Amino acid sequence: METTRDSRQPVGRPRRRVRTPGGFTLPDLLMVVGCLAVLIAVLVPLLGRMRSNARRTQCIANLQQVNRAVLGYAHEHSGRLPLVTNVMKTTWWHYKELVKGQLGLVGTSSPRDRVFACPDDRGYDEAGPFYKSAKFDYQSYNFNGVNLPGMPNIAGREVSSVKYPARTLLTMEWTAHAPLSWHDSRTGRQNHPFYNNALNVVGFVDGHVKYIPIHYDGINAAYTRDPVGGYEYKYSGD
Repeated sequence: METTRDSRQPVGRPRRRVRTPGGFTLPDLLMVVGCLAVLIAVLVPLLGRMRSNARRTQCIANLQQVNRAVLGYAHEHSGRLPLVTNVMKTTWWHYKELVKGQLGLVGTSSPRDRVFACPDDRGYDEAGPFYKSAKFDYQSYNFNGVNLPGMPNIAGREVSSVKYPARTLLTMEWTAHAPLSWHDSRTGRQNHPFYNNALNVVGFVDGHVKYIPIHYDGINAAYTRDPVGGYEYKYSGD
């Protein structure tokens, strides 16, 4: 009599699960790879933001020291703020030569003067950052001393004559003159166009430093006039 095969028994040879040398099955390995991909997708942007915040924090710390140096210079010069009289130089850049001694810097300026360098400085119309350029006295920061005809500034003034020291700018990132931003840039790595409310690290005559938006009227560079109402800074000392 012919026997029949039990329908519950598998036909043919049973499948063998593929195992990796470490003992994982292929599905296990794929699951691990998938989890790692998700983790990387989360961590990479997070690490990028952490690095960005660290660079901005360093920029703020540097400007705090530069701001104190300018005030220290004024204290040693009868309360009078820097004024560069050399017609070949500008007060808003070359104030550094007057105040750097307050930070223990002596001799010729160079890219090694790291306290004057913002890590996010990307320069403007030349290759490389301002702090690597002799033209800009190896620094990323400006003094509120654009002493051109009609420009609001506090170059050469006595600190006591500044009417609103908690609102009047003393030092700032170059981008506050534009305005642009080196930290939360709406233009990526590009330095144009200028735009309203660009965020900048700035220092004030009363000594505090803050990260604030800078006004742009769509036509004139920010440093050419005080902002409209609602902003917490001004360039003029009156």
